[in-house]
Amino acid sequence: MFRICFLKVSAAALFVALSFSALSLVGVMAADPTHRPLFLRNAVVHDPSVVKVGGTYYIFGSHLAAAKSDDLINWTQISTNARVGNPLVPNPRDEMREALEWAQTNTFWAPDVIQLEDGRFYFYYCACEGSKPLSAMGVAVSDNIEGPYTDLGVFLKSGMVGIGADGTWYNANIHPNVIDPHVFFDKDGQLWMVYGSYSGGIFILKMDPKTGFPLPGQGYGKRLLGGRHSRIEGPYILYSPDSGYYYLFLSFGGLGANDGYNIRVARSENPDGPYFDAKGTNMEVVVGTGSLSNDSTIAPHGVKLMGNYQFLQVDGEPRGISRGYKSPGHNSAYYDPDTGKYFIIFHTRFVNRGEQHEVRVHQMFINEDGWPVVAPHRYAGETIREYGKEEVVGAYKFINHGRDITGKVKESVVIRLEADGTVSGSLNGSWSHEGYNLTITVEGVEYKGVFIRQWDDDQAVWLMAFTALSADGTAVWGSKVAWADNI
Repeated sequence: MFRICFLKVSAAALFVALSFSALSLVGVMAADPTHRPLFLRNAVVHDPSVVKVGGTYYIFGSHLAAAKSDDLINWTQISTNARVGNPLVPNPRDEMREALEWAQTNTFWAPDVIQLEDGRFYFYYCACEGSKPLSAMGVAVSDNIEGPYTDLGVFLKSGMVGIGADGTWYNANIHPNVIDPHVFFDKDGQLWMVYGSYSGGIFILKMDPKTGFPLPGQGYGKRLLGGRHSRIEGPYILYSPDSGYYYLFLSFGGLGANDGYNIRVARSENPDGPYFDAKGTNMEVVVGTGSLSNDSTIAPHGVKLMGNYQFLQVDGEPRGISRGYKSPGHNSAYYDPDTGKYFIIFHTRFVNRGEQHEVRVHQMFINEDGWPVVAPHRYAGETIREYGKEEVVGAYKFINHGRDITGKVKESVVIRLEADGTVSGSLNGSWSHEGYNLTITVEGVEYKGVFIRQWDDDQAVWLMAFTALSADGTAVWGSKVAWADNI
């Protein structure tokens, strides 16, 4: 379907001196978890957008689905669809009639929720016909994060035959599809909304923090990237007080299990750009070919954090389970100022499970070059610390996520990090580490990242893992082989 609809790590010698708040989580060396985490309740929320209220994390997604969690491990489902009786909007067909009638649909796409100055919660919703950019975006409000929400009105429309929001004739090649909003405050307290999917690209607007609506006179806002129906959507911007960058997360490709959805990121010193990838490309030049089946002009750009992958079982491991993700994407992200931890929250499909999807949360870190890297395994309460060489040497399942947009699954190969600093096995190279920082060179390409001890849910064991990124924005992951003498 045409879906138009960190811890900035430094040398261990500087560890104590760093004021980087993300390191506050290891200010007192926390012991590694030893308990078996129980992932008892998974959430089904497509396009999850996260907001934390008190000690509870809430995620809101398409079709008025929502869930909540106190630990980012187990979730309580709040709602699943846009039917009458949904606790967020009990009668959506009446409450959001204008948007649904304009978009010729009876459901909703990816929303976002934020608490504004008046203490109330503002629910940014969007509706889209689906096969064309006939969409409407509005905002509703509630005194309670879990609703019910009362509509305040539609403020953007797209897909019309006629004049669009910028006063010119609407053209889907250059004008946005008004879905997938993310509303956020920048470091200076200005409110913004980034949005868009396929069609004319990703746009950003200044918002009024008192009313929740766009400030007047902006039209559709400023274009950041995309256009000519490039398969780019789901924008989300996270500011890091530690690196000083705004990170623009995006999903490239199609969202189906075989359509190559993958998560990418670019960064800027300003909330409204320009955003650059690791190669220094200004993302404003990233534009599609006009064909949904041709990703050739967008695939080389953006830092690809993760796509389809599977850690294959290795002979001698205790369990024969090897699940793997397919088409992970449409993420949100969260920085916890109390712990200094960064998280990426996304939906994913799975190897051999068709279109079934669930929410996953992985911890993120920021490498020595100032780019986010994603931990290979889902979050289980782990905290990074310094690691000795004896803890990190050994055999690893190694995945290179590449830079392509593909439905194929990247499968792991086995390498060894030898005590003498060489890499052997299926690939050759060298490696070094200090504290938890990792530099690894494989087949002539250098990657920078971190070691992190994680729970491998396939093998049901705590083991060492690593995540790293090359200078051109290619991610590699490693997960220790779960042999008794290796972990």
